[in-house]
Formats: sequence, C-alpha cells, structure tokens
Amino acid sequence: MQRRAILAGMAAAIMVPKAVWADTQFKVLVIGMPSKYHYEYVPVARESLERMAKLHAFEMVWSHNAYGLDQDLKPYAAIMLLNTPTEDLSADHRAKFEAYLRAGGHVMIVHRAAIALPAGSWPWYEKLVGRTVGVHPMLQTGVVTVVDKSFPATFGLPQRWIWSDEFYTTTNPHNVKITPVLNVDETSYDPTKIWPGQVVKGMGKDHPIAWYHSYEGARVFVTTLGHNVEMYRDPQYLSHLLGGLYWTATGLGRG
Repeated sequence: MQRRAILAGMAAAIMVPKAVWADTQFKVLVIGMPSKYHYEYVPVARESLERMAKLHAFEMVWSHNAYGLDQDLKPYAAIMLLNTPTEDLSADHRAKFEAYLRAGGHVMIVHRAAIALPAGSWPWYEKLVGRTVGVHPMLQTGVVTVVDKSFPATFGLPQRWIWSDEFYTTTNPHNVKITPVLNVDETSYDPTKIWPGQVVKGMGKDHPIAWYHSYEGARVFVTTLGHNVEMYRDPQYLSHLLGGLYWTATGLGRG
C-alpha cells in the first residue's frame, strides 16, 4: 500500500505542468512574418529564440503573421518585430499595435521591421523606429563599433566587431532623439555599393545601426542587423538580441 502511494505521488508530480516548477520572468510576443527577401531565417531564428527563452527563463510566443496582434496583448512585457514587413499590417493590426504601446507595452525592432514602406505612409511608426530607412548598400563585411558599453545589447560584443550585413542608411525627418549603441565604420566597406539604377550615399562618421529611445512612454530598441539566416546561429549576434530584448522587456541592465 505504501509503495502504491509513493508511486502515485511520483506519477502526479511528473504530470504537474512545467509552469509550476519554474516561473517565467516575463512574456514576449515575436512577430516573425516571412517576406520576399526574408523567409529562410524563420525556422532558424525561432529555434534559437526558443532556446534562449528556456535558458533565460522567459516565455516566448511566436506568430508567423499579424494575427498574433489579435489576442490580449496585456500579458506581454514586449513585442519583437523580427524582420516584419510592416506594410503588410492591416489598419486594424496597426491600431492594435499602437494601442498596446500606449497602454504600457514596449517593442524591439529587428532589421527589415525598421523599414516603413512606402516612406511617409505611417509617420507614427517612423517616429517609433526613430530613423527612416531609405535604400541600402549591398550586404558587405564591415567593422561595427560599440558606442554605448553600458547597454546590454553590447555586452557580448568586442569594441570593434567584424560583421557582414546590410548596413542601412537612415535619415531623421521627424527629428527624433535616439541613443546609438552601435555604429558601423564606413571606411571598412563601400557605403555606395548598390544595385544598378540605384544610388546610395554614406552617412559619414556617425552611422548608427542599433539604438534605443523612448516613444510615448514605450521603451524602443532597434537593431538594423539581421539579414542573413546564418546570423541567427551566431552566438555574438544572439547575445546582441538577448541584451536588447532583456532591456526592452524589463528596463534593466544599463550600467
């Protein structure tokens, strides 16, 4: 009888939901919508972020489309727009996203999601991003430099980091103040190298490629890095994402 009771207790313990065993620190919604030029990254990024969530005890919910914005967004500490083509968001989904941020939510914007097309079509979002992305040079290898060592998205990176990506050229038509955390050294690549029929100019010495700021009370972290699928397997790039997400969701970690 005693043995049966012990076995029954063990079986009951095994069936207890995982949430009972370990609390999650915060909950994040990732909108990872595939697009014409960004689709191969999806399974790799999802696997890497799921592993990250398990390792660092936070809950991640992944959505392949904008319908993830239809749910109750209040439980989410942050939303990550991961290569999300924002022009594919309906007016209803845009309104829900704006309402989430105005109600106390926060957002992390990665690579393609920093682009609002066509330019000027969603001014609120351009102000949220903090910069407007125009055309960009071809993917090249360049030297990324850390500007703000106190920001968590830089903790896993060297002071000068060799990285290959699309280094977006941006403008600031809305006069938004941002705090850069990473710059790219334009002397380390050709900022004018672009496809035939297009023209792009460099930005000079100050060329931010990752930054943060506050917009309508929301914490906003933007990294324009993340074009290639293999990047989502790279430990240094993933540490960059983790640091940005950690700050976005909690507001903690700045030195």
